[in-house]
Order: sequence, then C-alpha cells, then structure tokens
Amino acid sequence: MKPFQYFQPTEIRFGRGRFAELGAVAARYGRRALLVTVPEEPCFHGLFGRAKSLLVKAGLAVTRFGGVIPNPTTDVVTRGARAARAFRADVIVAVGGGSTMDTAKAIAVEATHPGGAWDYLFFRSAQPTAKTLPVVAVTTTSGTGSHVTQVAVVTNPAEKNKSALYHPLLYPRASLVDPELMLTLPTKVTAATGFDVFAHAFESYINPGGSPYTDMMALEALRLVARHLPAAVKRGKDLDAREGMAWADTLAGLCIANSGVTLPHGIGMAIGGLYPHVAHGEALAVVYPAILEYTYRAAAEKFAAVGRILDPRLSGVKGVRAAEGASEAVKRFIKRIGMGIRLRDLRVPKAGLEALARQSLVLPDFKNHPRLVTLADVEAILDRSH
Repeated sequence: MKPFQYFQPTEIRFGRGRFAELGAVAARYGRRALLVTVPEEPCFHGLFGRAKSLLVKAGLAVTRFGGVIPNPTTDVVTRGARAARAFRADVIVAVGGGSTMDTAKAIAVEATHPGGAWDYLFFRSAQPTAKTLPVVAVTTTSGTGSHVTQVAVVTNPAEKNKSALYHPLLYPRASLVDPELMLTLPTKVTAATGFDVFAHAFESYINPGGSPYTDMMALEALRLVARHLPAAVKRGKDLDAREGMAWADTLAGLCIANSGVTLPHGIGMAIGGLYPHVAHGEALAVVYPAILEYTYRAAAEKFAAVGRILDPRLSGVKGVRAAEGASEAVKRFIKRIGMGIRLRDLRVPKAGLEALARQSLVLPDFKNHPRLVTLADVEAILDRSH
C-alpha cells in the first residue's frame, strides 16, 4: 500500500437534532462567546436567536457579530475581530455556511495576533499560534466542508485576490452537523454548495497526494452526492436527502483536509477573487466541463470509477473510453442540478479572461492536478467555458 498519514482533531457530532447540544459543547471551550453569523434572513427562522439561547442557557455570555457576507473579505474579518476583542471573547461560535465558518476561523486568528488575518496566509512566514481562539462550528449548508478543515478562505478586495489561511490550529474544536438546519436552504444555494461537495470529493480522489483512506471516503461521498443532491435540489424539505448531503459534505471535507484539491479550485478561487458576486460552487461548475475534457486521459482509471457511480452503463466499459464516458456523465449531472452555466452567464467579461488565467496559477492547487497546465492551457479552458 501507498504510505500515508491522516489527521483530524475535530469532534464531529452528526445527526438530526444535534443542534440542541450547542451550549454544552461551547461551554467546554470558553465562557464568553462571539456568535458569528450572516445578517438575519427569513430562511433562518430564528436560528440565530435559538443559538444564542442555547449558549446563554449553558452559562455563556454572548454577543453576536452578524456581518458575514459571501466570499468574506478582510474588512469583514477585521470588524469581527474588533468585536471579539471588545467583548473579550474566549470562544468563537460559527452558525452558518462556509463563509461564516471561514470568517469565524479568521476572526479567531486576527483577534489574538498582531496585524490582520491576511498577514497569516498559508505561504507567509508568520503563522497562527496557540493564542488562536477555539472555534465551535454549526454548519447550515452542505458545501464547503469547512467544519472539518484547517482552512479559512478570505478575499482581499484591494488586491482582488482570494486566498487562504491554512493551519492545524484552525480546525474547529467541535462541529455540530444537524441536517434539520438545512431544510430551508434555497434551491440555488443547495445546488451550488452541493456541487462544491462533489468537487471536493472528486478532486481529492484524482489528487496524486490522496491516500487509500481519503479515496475510500471520497468515493462514498460521490455515491451520496449522486443519490441525494438531485433530490435535495428538487425537494428541499426532503430530510433524508439533506442528511445524505450533510454526511457527503463531512466526508468530502475530511478528504480535502488531508489530500487537497486540484486545478478547478485554483481557477474557482481566482474567479471569486476577481468577481466576488460569483458563488464558489458556481465558479467550479462553470469550468468543470472544460477541465474534464482536458484531464480525463491523464487519470483514466479514477475517472472511470467516478463515471460508474454516475452512470451504471459504464460498468462494462474500460480504459480511456470509460474515462471519456465519465467526463460526459459529470457534465450531465451538472446540468441535472441546474448548474449548466457559462462564464458569460456569471457576468465575467471575455476581455478579463487573460487576467483570470494568470490569477488561476497563483494558488498551488494546479500543481496537484493529474495533468499539469500551462498558462495557455488555462486560457483555453476559460475560453471554452465562456
């Protein structure tokens, strides 16, 4: 077997109704909680008030920072860090999707370190220390896997750059995954975040840095997405589908925490940095068809395994033909969940593709792809995706 290592320090509390345990869990890590959320919206049906009540009932003092936005910025993190310091918070509680959890992790660093979160990106010499505040995460979407990773993605508007903090101290101490919280998620968000789950599992699986452990979890996550995401998109109140996607999201997050992502995420991050109105799942779905066409011959066996999950008719097909069939099966799946979009549909101008291609090679994700790209290759992928 291939030698490998696997690390996961987060306590995962998974299942229907687990949200009720929030207060007891958070109380193990502090007495003064900064509750991090997006602004109040009708789809949350008083969720943030319930979170605060659970924390207060467990004996915590609570203040809420409700300023999280999609593709969270350095400015948002700084406002949250100021709130944490002013309140003397000793634990950060994130209730929300990937943007909320990433913001909470970045706040946990900036509130306790000199400078800003941007000073602690994964490639810088300055890194988070043991002063980093503990984070307890409650995920309300099935998408980013942030509740079980050591990553906090942040956008710097001044630089038009989207990058990440990456450190073991950013793993949440505990995560509550309650599929009942996802029943009111809008259809478009369900599809976009759900495709992110697919991308995490798929890219972990084809990543040369993967392992037998992550391969096992990635394939199970892909089976769950294939079965449950179309149902969750079509019937948002389907609790079985929501539960299946929540488990797929958790498995895929465990994968990327240990094996990582590949080229699509490098391009997707660049799209989000330059065009922050584009949701992360949309940024992935829009480039996936062209990337699949570019890649399938370089990872034929693994493409074929994924293809057989999505299209049982490929079970008797072998080699490159099976891999090509897998590429087509993924494209059909993207359309089935309503994500068959083009860059022009996302208001990404043709004139901006050259700059977008250059930005796509800033993060190291492309180095993990089964077929290495050049700048010209990325430009061609983007052109085919427009």
